[in-house]
Amino acid sequence: MIFYILRRLGYAIPIAIGVSLVCFALMHMAPGSALSSVLPDGASPETVEVIKRAYGFDKPLPIQYLKWLQNVLSGDLGTSISSRRPVLLEVGSALANTLALAMIACLLSFVLGTALGTFSGFFANRPADHAITALSLSGVSIPHYWLGMVLIILFAVNNNYLPATGIGPNGAFGADWESLRHLVLPSITSAVIPTAIIARSVRGAVVDVRKQEFMQTLDAYGLPSGRVILHVMKNVAPLVLAVMGLQLSQLLGGSVLVETVFSWPGTGFLLYNAIFTRDLPVIQGAVLVLAMFFVMTNLLVDLLQSTLDPRIKRF
Repeated sequence: MIFYILRRLGYAIPIAIGVSLVCFALMHMAPGSALSSVLPDGASPETVEVIKRAYGFDKPLPIQYLKWLQNVLSGDLGTSISSRRPVLLEVGSALANTLALAMIACLLSFVLGTALGTFSGFFANRPADHAITALSLSGVSIPHYWLGMVLIILFAVNNNYLPATGIGPNGAFGADWESLRHLVLPSITSAVIPTAIIARSVRGAVVDVRKQEFMQTLDAYGLPSGRVILHVMKNVAPLVLAVMGLQLSQLLGGSVLVETVFSWPGTGFLLYNAIFTRDLPVIQGAVLVLAMFFVMTNLLVDLLQSTLDPRIKRF
C-alpha cells in the first residue's frame, strides 16, 4: 500500500508541473495586455516601462515563469492588478465560498444519484427504469444558466420564497439560516447534472454486477434482498467513488455560469470578473488552485478506490 501511494504521488508531481506551465503559457498567449486595466489613457512609454518592471513583465517569459513558480511554491500567488490585494487572499475567500456550494451540491447529487441509479438498476427495462432514464437524460441536457434563471423566476421573483442572488446578509457564508436560504437555489442548480451522471453510471454498474455469477449464487442461497443490495453496492462503490471525484472537481472548476447567475462570490465569479478586467495574476492564481484541487481530488479518489478494491493496486 505504501508503494502504491508513493507511486501515485510520483505521478501527481509532473502533472502539477505541467498544469502550472500550461496555466502560465495560456495566460500570456491570450490577446490583449494584462496592464491595460492599470495604465492611464495616453500613458507615455516611460510609464509603461515602469509599470512593466513593477509587475515583472519586462523579463523574458521563461524567467517570468521560473520566478512565478518560485513565488507559488513559497505561497505567494502575486498581487491583483485591480484590487491591489494579494491573490492568495482573493482566491482563498472565493474558494471557501465555492467549496461550501460544491460540497452541498455534491452531497445532494451523491444521495439522489445513487438512490435513483440503484433503483433503476434493480428494475432494469421496466417503466420505473425508463422514467428515471428519461429524467437523467433531461438533467444532463439542461444548461446550468437556463435552469438557474428559471428557478430564480419561480422561487424568487414570482413567489419570493428564496433570495435570488448573493451569499448572505453580511457578504460571507455562515451557518445562519439566512445564508442557508441563499444556498438553496445555486446548490440545486449545480447538483442537477452530477445527479443525472451519477444515476446513469450507478444504473449501468448495478446491471453489470447483477449479471455476474456470484450474484446468481447469492440468489440461489435465498439471501434477503437487503443483503443482496449490500453486496451489489460494495462492488459498485469504486465506480461511484470515481464518478463522484470527477463531479466534485467539475463543481469546483466549472461553476462559473452558476456563480455568475446567482452572484455567488466564489472562484467562478472571481474568474469571470478577472477575465473582463484582464487581471492576469488573479486568473493565473485561481486557475492554478482549481487545477491543483482537481489533481489532489483524483489522487485521493485513487487511494480510496484501492482501499475499497485491493485489485486496483496491481495496476
